[in-house]
Amino acid sequence: MTITLQELERRVLEASETPAGSPLPGHAATTIEQLLTALEHGQVRAAERDADGAWRAVPWVKRGILLAFRAGRMVDMSPPNATAHGPFQFFDKHTVPPRALRLEAGVRVVPGGSTIRRGTYLASGVVCMPPMYVNVGAWLGAGTMVDSHALVGSCAQIGERVHLSAAAQIGGVLEPVNASPVVIEDDAIVGGNCGVYEGTIVRRRAVLAAGVVLTRGTPVYDLVKETVYRATPDRPLEIPEGAVVVPGARQVRGAWAEGQGLSVQTPVVVKYRDEKTDLATALEGWLR
Repeated sequence: MTITLQELERRVLEASETPAGSPLPGHAATTIEQLLTALEHGQVRAAERDADGAWRAVPWVKRGILLAFRAGRMVDMSPPNATAHGPFQFFDKHTVPPRALRLEAGVRVVPGGSTIRRGTYLASGVVCMPPMYVNVGAWLGAGTMVDSHALVGSCAQIGERVHLSAAAQIGGVLEPVNASPVVIEDDAIVGGNCGVYEGTIVRRRAVLAAGVVLTRGTPVYDLVKETVYRATPDRPLEIPEGAVVVPGARQVRGAWAEGQGLSVQTPVVVKYRDEKTDLATALEGWLR
């Protein structure tokens, strides 16, 4: 059965507003299935970019994902040869199992223990190196690589030709439903062991060197433009387009702290991406 996105939104909102403990509407199961399928086909997204460049959550989509968890029942998803002693057992909500992929989708999933959950969008050319995990509601653009031990959290928005290096952690968010998820725009590079959390936006072509951690409470010092980037109550932290960010440190104020020689970690913009930066990252294309 095919329905319009407007009707899908109406049904999601109707079901999600059902009081706790009350039976869900009869269409709930079908509505959840249709929403997850629409997410996988890229017909809807958990967050969208406005004409002015601002990213905003799509609350009804996030409500639908939460509805999937509410309606789900715990089932055994273990492979046929799994036992209590190995190799692996899995128990999860039946509404959000691992996503089924087909060869013609053009997504490269290298063997070795990766999982992509239902309700995710992966464009053709995405490369998944094991082990990695992509959670429900995430969106990954064409040509993006998710390297080993990397996480793409729920509803995170990853652009085209992004490289998420080994052990990179891209945080997810489902609640509150109006909270924007982490966004990594086109052609950005996220180095190994980086962490990007709490709705942070990394603009296109930015480079995060290994070990950079960005949160809503993280100030980022720009040595080139001599300014400080911070989140505000109504805007997330944003890393400017083309910025090259490295881990840094700043002195802790106060006589005692200064006497102890203490400093705290802080990201620092040391330059903006240029031809040399691009040459240093050009080899990534050969790996794809």
